[in-house]
Amino acid sequence: MTQTQSLRLGLLGAANIGRQFTAAVAGSDKVTVAAVASRSDDRAAAYAAENGIPRSHGSYEALLADPAIDAVYIPLPNNMHAEWAIRALQAGKHVLCEKPLAMNADEVAGMFDAARSAGRLLVEGYPWLAQPQTARLREILAAGEIGEVRQISAAFVAPFSDPTNIRLKPENGGGALLDLGSYCVSMLRVVAGTRPVSVTAQADWSDTGVDRGMVATLLFPNGVSATLNCSFSALYQRRALICGSGGSITTTYRNHAPGAEAEPMQMWQGGAMLTEVQTIPSAGVNGFRAEAESFADAVAFGPDRWTGASEAESLDIAMMLDAITASARTGRMVELPQVTA
Repeated sequence: MTQTQSLRLGLLGAANIGRQFTAAVAGSDKVTVAAVASRSDDRAAAYAAENGIPRSHGSYEALLADPAIDAVYIPLPNNMHAEWAIRALQAGKHVLCEKPLAMNADEVAGMFDAARSAGRLLVEGYPWLAQPQTARLREILAAGEIGEVRQISAAFVAPFSDPTNIRLKPENGGGALLDLGSYCVSMLRVVAGTRPVSVTAQADWSDTGVDRGMVATLLFPNGVSATLNCSFSALYQRRALICGSGGSITTTYRNHAPGAEAEPMQMWQGGAMLTEVQTIPSAGVNGFRAEAESFADAVAFGPDRWTGASEAESLDIAMMLDAITASARTGRMVELPQVTA
């Protein structure tokens, strides 16, 4: 790929989220879904025809061997991310992988080791991080407009109860934490700027053995405390509250804006209990497209052009997910190793 070429992306798997991703990037001059792979020629061909994808492959291996593919997008079940990301990297492809990057932090570390060995880019997809609203949030926090961050609360709930849904299948890495809670964890990591010192969590376990809901308290080394709430048992809500020494912010941190504008953030500044709220508008975009184009820029111009989670953030997110799960299963506080200079 040169700076003037569109990134030729292969879709690994015929998942429904791949349809949404393909539709989102249609017409982009930076990235093109050039091929799709499935477990059979017929299914791959049907999926390609349905979604306007030029070529299809009847196996994942065939797509990875395709010299006309620069990179792959991996929307496979969670338990398949590490294997196929590593195989793609070893085949010389850059990788944009759906969240959570893998089933645990050890797998995530191995994936980044493979990326370095192959000299290819590996990134984890969180479309909300590609939104202009998120860039504005980062600016507000960096400028200290709400003072020092002291508390964070992130919630994401959405109803899923069908036991045949992949989200409730333990063999595929299901559960509310990995599905919805990973977004909450990414928000907490972005705002806190580091991994926590300790985590305490409780889960609502489903009959399938995965968590149907999770609540957690996280303590960070810079004095920040945070709470996480994710659930498959309530109607949709996605919101974060960030409280600082000089004000606070609420945001929906959505993946995709409902229109040309995102739902505005709200900010309060000052110490008065009745401080007037400030509405902070932002442009709204399709997060899949913004994320894919950022990925294409990073491949063409260097990793500094990537607007999503860094390697350090992705590893910390994985460690946080591991610690939350461990605490919920054992009923004990879990301490996390800290970064040393």
